[in-house]
Amino acid sequence: MNENFCVIMAGGVGSRFWPFSRNNYPKQFIDFFGTGTSLLQMTFNRFRKLMPAENIYIVSNILYRDLILEQLPEINASQVLLEPMRRNTAPCIAYAVSRIAAVTDRANIIVAPSDHLILKEDEFEHIVKTGLDFIAKDDVLLTLGIKPSRPETGYGYIQIDEGEGNLRKVKTFTEKPNIDLAKVFVESGEFFWNSGIFLWSLSSIQKAFTEFLPDVASKFEEGKAVYGTESEQAFINKMYPSCQNISIDYGIMEKAPNVYVLCADFGWSDLGTWGSLYDLSEKDENENVTLKCDTLLYESQNNIVAMSKPKLVVIQGLDGYIVAESDNSLLICKKEDEQNIRQYVNDATVRFEGKNYI
Repeated sequence: MNENFCVIMAGGVGSRFWPFSRNNYPKQFIDFFGTGTSLLQMTFNRFRKLMPAENIYIVSNILYRDLILEQLPEINASQVLLEPMRRNTAPCIAYAVSRIAAVTDRANIIVAPSDHLILKEDEFEHIVKTGLDFIAKDDVLLTLGIKPSRPETGYGYIQIDEGEGNLRKVKTFTEKPNIDLAKVFVESGEFFWNSGIFLWSLSSIQKAFTEFLPDVASKFEEGKAVYGTESEQAFINKMYPSCQNISIDYGIMEKAPNVYVLCADFGWSDLGTWGSLYDLSEKDENENVTLKCDTLLYESQNNIVAMSKPKLVVIQGLDGYIVAESDNSLLICKKEDEQNIRQYVNDATVRFEGKNYI
C-alpha cells in the first residue's frame, strides 16, 4: 500500500481576487491563465505524480462539492470532505487526519492549499520527496520555507536555527511583518517565507493535536465510528459549529518543539492578490499585463487588465491600475491600494444585498 497521502485545502473565498473570485465560484476553481486548468486542478495534478488519486483528499465548504467533483473526475465523492462552515486550518486538517486514520494506521501526509502557484514543478517534486522521507523516519512536523526574493509584508516568515544544509529546525514564526521588519528579515538571511505547505506522519500530527489542541482532537475523536459511513456528514454538521476557530500555525506549529523547515526555491507564489498575479505574468513593453482579453492601451503602463470572457478593452492614461471585470461587476483600483479590495467587497455586500455582485 502506498503510505503517502495528500490533503488539499480548498474552502477559501479569495475575496482579494474579486470580482473574478465570487462566493459561489472562488479563485481555486478559476483558470486564471487561460490554460484550461484551474488552480485546484493544477494542485491535484502536482500531487497525483507522488501518490495514487485515491490517497488525495479535498477539504472544502459544503457549497463547493459539485464544483470539486466536476473539476476532479479522478476522485470519488468520499474523498471530498465537506465543512458546513469555515473554522480555519486546524479543524480542517484535524478532519482530514481523522478520515485518513479511519483507513490506515500508517501514513505520511502532505497538506497544501489549493490556490498556490508552483513554477518549478520538478524541483517541487524533488523537495516533497525529500520531505516525505524525513517525516517517515522521525517524529517531526515539517513545513516548506521559501527563500524570499523581496521584503514582502503579505507573508508569514520562519526563522531558521543554526546549522548547515536546507533542512533546519525552526527557531521562530513571525506573522506578516511591516515593511521595515521585512527588510531586516530578508537582509539577515535567517528568514524564509512560510509557504503554508506541511508534511508529517499520521502519528506525529495526531500526537500534536492531542498535546496542543486537545479540545479539537477530542471533538473529532468522538466521530471515530462514523468516518467513511453515511453518518459522517451529519456528525460533522452537528459538531463543526462548536469547533475552535484557529489556524494550524498558531494552534500547533508555533508551540511544538519538533518543528523543522525544509528551505527551498521552486518558483512559489500563494497567488493571493492581483498584485501577485501581475508580478508572475508576462508583460508588454510598457509593463502592462493582459489576461483573457484583447487590449488597446494608450499612454498606459504598469497595469493588469483581466476579463472573465474574451472582449476588447481600450484604456487611455492609466498607470499602475487593476482593471478586472467578471459577470456583473467591474473593479478599477490602484495596484498599490489592493489591500482595500476586501473592504470594497464588504461594502458592496452591505449596500447591494441581494444583487449577487459578490
